[in-house]
Amino acid sequence: MTSTTAVAGSKLAEQYRTVRRASAWLAEPLAVEDYVAQSMPDASPVKWHLAHTTWFFETMVLKPHKQDYEPVNPEFAYLFNSYYNTVGPQYSRPHRGLITRPGVTDVWAYRRHVDEQMGELFERADEGRVQIPEDLITIGLHHEQQHQELIVTDLKHLLSFNPLYPVYREVAWPSSTQVPNHRWHDGPDGVIEIGHGGSGFAFDNETPRHKVFLQPFQVGSRLVTCGEYLAFMADKGYARPALWLSDGWATVREQGWSAPLYWLQRDGAWLLYTLSGLREVRADEPVTHVSYYEADAYARWAGARLPTEQEWEVAAAGLSQEGNFVEQAYFHPVPLTSVAGGESQQMFGDVWEWTQSSYSAYPGYEQPEGAVGEYNAKFMCNQLVLRGGSCATPRSHIRASYRNFFPPHARWQFSGIRLAK
Repeated sequence: MTSTTAVAGSKLAEQYRTVRRASAWLAEPLAVEDYVAQSMPDASPVKWHLAHTTWFFETMVLKPHKQDYEPVNPEFAYLFNSYYNTVGPQYSRPHRGLITRPGVTDVWAYRRHVDEQMGELFERADEGRVQIPEDLITIGLHHEQQHQELIVTDLKHLLSFNPLYPVYREVAWPSSTQVPNHRWHDGPDGVIEIGHGGSGFAFDNETPRHKVFLQPFQVGSRLVTCGEYLAFMADKGYARPALWLSDGWATVREQGWSAPLYWLQRDGAWLLYTLSGLREVRADEPVTHVSYYEADAYARWAGARLPTEQEWEVAAAGLSQEGNFVEQAYFHPVPLTSVAGGESQQMFGDVWEWTQSSYSAYPGYEQPEGAVGEYNAKFMCNQLVLRGGSCATPRSHIRASYRNFFPPHARWQFSGIRLAK
């Protein structure tokens, strides 16, 4: 870990305040009851996310680097630890929704306490009295941004069980549009370098930069739309085993899938639940909340395949990283309205794009020591890589080399489809 003082400390302090305010902004519309409930083991209550991200700064930064630090409650070290075995034991993840105490008010007080203590630490660094671990604080900020995305996705999963289909935030949706025709764009082939290199933050799983060999390939010019996915459904896509991987077909039958998550049919029309309430499916918007199994089956039906993560990264390299991120406050993918020459669009934001690549270590990867080493490496099994960020991702959190990962059956994330061949 590198350390920093003075000017760098002031910049880092402002980044800290900005990220922490963003978490509070996401929580603004919530009722107290919304903070506490847990809809499934893979999701966590909003209250827990707010406390856990605070626990990270308390445990990783304040306790080892601020000698006079006094914790609010020593038991929080156990209650809000997620999976860091090197730090200590953790409370059962599937039962986080049973933690009614500390209450919501107490959690906000916990955040204020840690923020005040972090502020003092930054001030001491500005005065040259202490050095602070810049790399570790930066990881903590990106860690909190990951949990900001989880606040959105976990909250949506929770609210979707309510038959009143509650509104989290009102949204003025873009007008209907004619989506540009799907086209194929050639990607670079041969020996190509991928992975994070140079300056700027990246997680350890994005490194080291290394060479790969790519056969000639093409990627789709845009994301697959709901209208296109409806055609797959109308062609009995969920009833044709030849389109599905064996595990995917078994999951379809066990779970009774017949449409993406949050879709329901009423009077012959398909509706979907969004964080601004229930509305009709729009043919022009990117399809989302599909599993890897569904994305793969759709690609087979369309006569294509999913890209590898290597193909996706080289196709995205050099493109603008503008897109529909959480700051736009749609909390849902929006239609593409323009055509951009020979470049693929919607590569960043809107939906996480499934790739056919298993999540594993890059050649030459070295797992960091200590608790930070548990952040990514121990999940490199039974997961598929997704790229590009989503409408729930903070803009400053994403980059072309970013590797997200989920099991192939996962659907509660804003995950979607880009084709390749």
